[in-house]
Amino acid sequence: MNESTEVIQEILESIGLDKSYRTASLTLLETGESRYLRDLKLNFTSTLTSAHLTNKECALLGLATAANNNNVPLTNFFTKYAKENEATDAEIGEAVGCASLLASNNIFYRFRHFTQKEKYTQIPARIRMQLMMKPVTGKEFFELASLAVSAINGCEMCVNAHEDSLIKLGTTEERIFDAVRIASLVTATGKVIF
Repeated sequence: MNESTEVIQEILESIGLDKSYRTASLTLLETGESRYLRDLKLNFTSTLTSAHLTNKECALLGLATAANNNNVPLTNFFTKYAKENEATDAEIGEAVGCASLLASNNIFYRFRHFTQKEKYTQIPARIRMQLMMKPVTGKEFFELASLAVSAINGCEMCVNAHEDSLIKLGTTEERIFDAVRIASLVTATGKVIF
C-alpha cells in the first residue's frame, strides 16, 4: 500500500466512510500519489476546532456548508459531529435551513447586484425568511453561518451585508474569518469526497 492510499484511508475513516470508498477524484489523487492528500487531511481536520469558535459552532458551520453543497457524506459527518458537541435537533435543522434560505437569497440578491437596475430593488422579493428573524442558534451565529454560505455562493452583496451585521453585533474579525475558512475547507474536501 502506498502513502497516498494510507492517507486516503485515514481521511475516510475520520469522516466515517469505509476505507474502500472512492470517487473518481480520490482515485486520480491516489493514482497520481498526490502530495495534496496530506494537505487535504490536515485542512479537513482543522475545520473541527477553532480558537474563535466552539466545536459545536464549527460542526454547525460544516453542516451548513455540506448541506449547501449537496454533499451527503459530509452532511452525515457534520450532523454526527454536531450531536457529539451537544447541538440540538433544532440547531441542526436550522443549519440546514440556513443553507437553503441563503441559496435563494444569494441568487436573488446577486441578480439585483449584477443588473444594477433600480426597478429590481423596488419590486418586493417575496421570499419568506422567518428562520432569520428568531434563530434558535441566536442572531449572531445565524449571521455567521449566513455569511459563510454567502461566501461559498459568491454573493458580494450578501457577504457585505452579513459581515456588516456581524461587526455591529460585536463579532470579532477573527471569528468571521474562521467561519469563512471552515466553509472554504469543507467545500474543498467536498470536491473529492461526495
